[in-house]
Formats: sequence, structure tokens, C-alpha cells
Amino acid sequence: MDCIKIFFGRVHFVTMSEFWLISAPGEKTCQQTWDKMMAATTRTNNLSTNHKFNIPDLKVGTLDVLVGLSDELAKLDSFVESVVRKVAQYMADVLEDSRDKVQENLLANGVDLVTYITRFQWDMAKYPIKQSLKNISEIISKQVSQIDNDLKTRASAYNNLKGNLQNLERKNAGSLLTRSLADIVKKEDFVLDSEYLITLLAVVPKTGYTDWQKTYESLAEMVVPRSSHLLFEDHDSGLFSVTLFRKAIDDFKHKARENKFTVRDFQYNEEELKADKEEITRLCTDKKKQFGPLVRWLKVNFSEAFIAWIHIKALRVFVESVLRYGLPVNFQAMLLQPSKKTMKKLREVLNDLYKHLDSSAAAIIDSAMDIPGLNLSQQEYYPYVYYKIDCNLLDFKV
Repeated sequence: MDCIKIFFGRVHFVTMSEFWLISAPGEKTCQQTWDKMMAATTRTNNLSTNHKFNIPDLKVGTLDVLVGLSDELAKLDSFVESVVRKVAQYMADVLEDSRDKVQENLLANGVDLVTYITRFQWDMAKYPIKQSLKNISEIISKQVSQIDNDLKTRASAYNNLKGNLQNLERKNAGSLLTRSLADIVKKEDFVLDSEYLITLLAVVPKTGYTDWQKTYESLAEMVVPRSSHLLFEDHDSGLFSVTLFRKAIDDFKHKARENKFTVRDFQYNEEELKADKEEITRLCTDKKKQFGPLVRWLKVNFSEAFIAWIHIKALRVFVESVLRYGLPVNFQAMLLQPSKKTMKKLREVLNDLYKHLDSSAAAIIDSAMDIPGLNLSQQEYYPYVYYKIDCNLLDFKV
């Protein structure tokens, strides 16, 4: 599943659904920081598509709080991303045969994910910036925890319903040896309410039809002549009725088994058969009733969770930028969308552009170029603030 982007009202698939959210300290103005990055990444080599990422003037608080919050936000980021992915994946599971429609339901604030990220605006109503950073992170944590809990409850109820329906449907399909006979047999196929006679049902392989017709009357004493009728057949075998005296049942079953005919353990009970059919109808109806509201809930709460996730990314950029670049707050947040071919080159260009910000980070990156398998946490540290946003939220391509 690639993210979709709208250009002039037309839908285009974007080959990369990965974004790099970075920040660098303001030069004389933040605009200069932006212009320098644009010049380095687009003017001559077209390494990425770039957007300014607007973060409002948030409350800074104390250094101690920022340091603690940095760790908390990292954990919250992972948790919220996992909920976003769970909701998206469950949407795909619920839509079953309509998986091509998943993408059109995975929206944030009514627009596709790429549009939302590239035109990000802080939601002042949901996350008031007069609140402390800690409070904002707690609002998000509570909100997304609620979505996670609700998802578990709703998914469990729907999955139970779906599972029960699938079990019943499985009983009505498959081999004649095991499948339900409720939709196959009729009342008139049986001798009922007789003290002496009973109708049995035998599964006969198609290759054994002739043998059955020749032998069924002689498999036991007291079989009613010409009482066998073919009631149903599938790809491999047929279901035959046969009427005999009750006292010959065990003998008939034994001889039938020796001849590779299987007598089903079945007694015609109109009430039970009716109840089975009604249960399937009820479960089908319940599933249809739950489907629409569930998809709507998933759509709304995917949007809520995704919006919360991008706000956490904004919080992380803000906190990390203040911790790295100091006060007063003066940095430019930027969203870069690289293509797969340009990622390595883009890293090198950004490293050259910002290595003066942190010489130790630059040294780590330089050494990483030469040491395969270097620790990931080291590789993910750069002289500029960096967080990845991956829109590829599903395990399959739609």
C-alpha cells in the first residue's frame, strides 16, 4: 500500500511512503535555514520533496521536565504508532473482499495521509498549547489508550460473531461425510414415526454407485426393496437413503462399512434443522448490522489515532530541538520525502549541511559508512533532529 497524493484533483500513487521529519536551528531567520536546506536538497539534485512543518509556540517548561519528557514521548510514539497500525490492519481484515477500499477509508481529517502530513496544522482545540507539554502528552496518551481498549472490545465481539458464522458455514460445506445435511434432506425423504422401520443415509463414492444399487438390499436382512434414492451428490460422492427394519441397523452399518459405504449418524429432527437454519440467518443478519457501524468507528478512530501520532512527532521535534539547540526557541522543522534511490545521497548531503551542529554525531555517521552492521541506535543519531514517519501501515499492498 503506497500512500496517495492528490495533485490538481487527480489521484497519484507515491512510490515512497516514508517521510523524514527533521529540524535545524534558525540562522538569522528560520527562513534562511529553510532556504539553505532547499538549496542543498532540491535546486541541483532533486533529492527530496520538502515541506515546512509548522509547530506552534509550545510551553517550554524546565530542562528537567524536557529530559524526562523526551523518554516518555519516545515510548508514547511507539505505542500510538502500534495502535494506528492495529486499527488500519483491522480495517483491512473487516473489509475482507473489499481490501481495495481500505485506502479510501484510511484518512486523517478527511484527507489522505500524505496530504495531512505535508499540510500539518496543530489542532488547537484538541491539544491546547496553553497546556504544558506534559499535559498535552497525557491527553494524547489517554485518548489513544481509550481507542486501543475500544478496539479490543469491538474486535473481540465482531470476531466471535464472524467465527461462529464461519463454523456454521463450514458445517454446511465440505465432504458429505461431515457436512450438515440441514439444507439437503427433506421430511418426505424419511419414514418417520414408525415403530419398526427407519430410514438411514449412506455416503457412497461415485465410483461405487453400481455396487450400491446391486448390494444394498442384501447388506442385512429386512431391508425394504427398492427403498434407496439418491438425494444429493457432490464432486466425490452421493447421499443415498435406504429404509430397513430397526433391528437390522447394526448389521447393516457393519456390512456397509465393509463395502466402503459410510452410514451417517443422522436422525431427522425438523425442529433442530429449522434451528440451525435460523441460527445462520441470525448470525448473517447480526454481522451485516455490525459491519457498517464498525467500519465507521474504525474510520473515525483511525483518523483520531493518526492525527494524535503526528502531533506526538511534532512534540518530539520541539522537545529535542530545545534540548539540542537551546533557548530561546529558534529552529525550523522540515518534512522531507525522499525517493528510495536518493536516500543514501540525501543522508550525506544533510550530514554535510549540519555536521557543524554536533561533531560527535558526524564522526559516528562517517564511521558507520565503513562499518557494516553498526548498532542501529548509533546509526539513527544525526547532528540534526530526525524522526521517521512511515505511512506504509499495512502488511499487504492494496
